[in-house]
Amino acid sequence: MNKFLFKHIDNSALIVFRILFGALIFLESVGAIFTGWLRRTLIEPQFTFNFIGFDWLQPLPGQWMYVYYVIMGLFGIGVMLGYKYKMSMLGFTLLWAGTYFMQKSSYNNHYYFLMILNAIMCILPAHRYASLDAKFNPKIKSISMPNWCRWIFIIQLFILYSYASIAKMYPDWLDLSVPELLMKAKKHYALIGNLLQHKFMHYLIAYGGILFDGLIIPLLLWKRTRKIAFFASIFFHLFNSIVFQVGIFPYLSLAFAVFFFEPKVIKGLFLKQKPLYTDNKINVPGYASVFKVVFVLYFIIQIALPLRHHVIADDVLWTEEGHRMSWRMMLRSKRGKTSFKVVDKATNNVTDIRLSEYLTRKQIRAVSAKPDFMWQFAKRLKQIYAEKGIDIKVYVSAYISVNGKPSKQLIDPEVDLANEEWNHFKHHDWILPSNRDENN
Repeated sequence: MNKFLFKHIDNSALIVFRILFGALIFLESVGAIFTGWLRRTLIEPQFTFNFIGFDWLQPLPGQWMYVYYVIMGLFGIGVMLGYKYKMSMLGFTLLWAGTYFMQKSSYNNHYYFLMILNAIMCILPAHRYASLDAKFNPKIKSISMPNWCRWIFIIQLFILYSYASIAKMYPDWLDLSVPELLMKAKKHYALIGNLLQHKFMHYLIAYGGILFDGLIIPLLLWKRTRKIAFFASIFFHLFNSIVFQVGIFPYLSLAFAVFFFEPKVIKGLFLKQKPLYTDNKINVPGYASVFKVVFVLYFIIQIALPLRHHVIADDVLWTEEGHRMSWRMMLRSKRGKTSFKVVDKATNNVTDIRLSEYLTRKQIRAVSAKPDFMWQFAKRLKQIYAEKGIDIKVYVSAYISVNGKPSKQLIDPEVDLANEEWNHFKHHDWILPSNRDENN
């Protein structure tokens, strides 16, 4: 294991990746400002639906979130230039984690993936060449890196893509129901909108997605198929960028290709003046034993976390329990009709809640379909009324359609949701069974 982890290899791939990564996180930061995402998601709402357990984490007041994102952008530039790299990378990591945990109305797996990558980049010697840090302090300059610096990305990508492929192997995806629904929402797109409605495109998305996710890492690792796999990646990720508009993720995915090609190729394309490292010396550090434990434990967690929904009752597509941080990407379409009723414990007066008085349109869509959002909003209502000196119960009526199927009741309407507790690894009995209507 020492040879695998600590054998030194040429670091051209990591240096090029650092530059690309810094540029992309800079664009992610300023893009959030100029596209209006920041305003819609973190400034306009009265409050945000944070990850449960992070109730204390809310956006900065007024226009201060713009400053927050400008600072993130500056950290991105610092990473790209290799200027005070460790500080820049750590700063961006903390601020991005703050954004990630303070809101989930705009959740996708790409945000989670970026948080993981940020943490990984913090511990990598990515500033040892072609950086301002190396220019100002030549002692840190190096043309090599430990082998684990490459394989930590490859293993992480293999886990991500493998789970993404496996998750698609369920009836509503295989019979094209989900791809058809996803593409129907893109019908208004100029030039390609009508093309996306053709059956062959749905087959391409459904089965091409399974094959690409399941095979892309092995095909990139195998020299004979590497170039074909890379060109397939370009098509796949550009398609995702245009059709699904998922920010920097497609381009970040393409940037990972530098870890699959030979160092000589990467150096020749991007770092022509850099010497090529060929010694392959094994340099085992004093902390090797601890590092190996952490390395293995980290990947055990990465493999286990996406499996947790299998030990939680009912279907994750219905309950959403175990959905996040599991690489379950664009797998379902959900519509809901949900209403909240507040009952004053002292007087038994009933008030029907108008969601638009408390939530943005995007938040309403989430609250109307996802149980954890419903629970959090019930708790929020209880807090709002408590500030007025009123103790209340909160009841929810929710009917949900998954993947275009007939709507079914999701929440037990007799349960005071504001008085329930949340458990991250346990099923909540107030979420009604997905097969309830069939059993009645």
